[in-house]
Amino acid sequence: MIVWNNSVLVKSLLNKMSTQPRPDALSWDECFTQMAFLIAQRSKDPATQAGAVIVDDQNVVIGLGYNGWPRGIAIADLPWERDGDLVNTKYAYVVHAEENAVYNTSLLPRGCRIYCTLYPCGECVKALIQVGIKEVIYTNDKHHDEPIWVAGRKMLELAGVTVRQYEPQYRLKLEK
Repeated sequence: MIVWNNSVLVKSLLNKMSTQPRPDALSWDECFTQMAFLIAQRSKDPATQAGAVIVDDQNVVIGLGYNGWPRGIAIADLPWERDGDLVNTKYAYVVHAEENAVYNTSLLPRGCRIYCTLYPCGECVKALIQVGIKEVIYTNDKHHDEPIWVAGRKMLELAGVTVRQYEPQYRLKLEK
């Protein structure tokens, strides 16, 4: 027979009743958006650091990507310029974060969602639609009126992909 001290039992029960989940835990949107900002810090691009995170329906990360050169090409082998003839600018060579996230997936991302630091361009949108991404969550749409982004929005709408903007509640700060 076990004999309990009543005061210990009462304290134990009260502690269990008053224990609540931590109210300031990050939401999934906040968590994955911050992860996209973190992986963007891997980019060597001096002007734009973009990141993307692909997540399945169980909130498991299956792919990460940031903007940079194709694998095997040294950072100094291609131009980072933004102006000039196409072949002499970064735009002819850079692989976008969204594309890299697709290339780096561990599973087929059909039915998944992607968190992006920037709204995806039309070329990235094609890849996202083709692999079955069902939702795009982005933080910044700074190229909104440029034709390739207008085309991307049109394709996402026609393909029935859900798109929404998420405004982070926190700012990622890395300290050394």
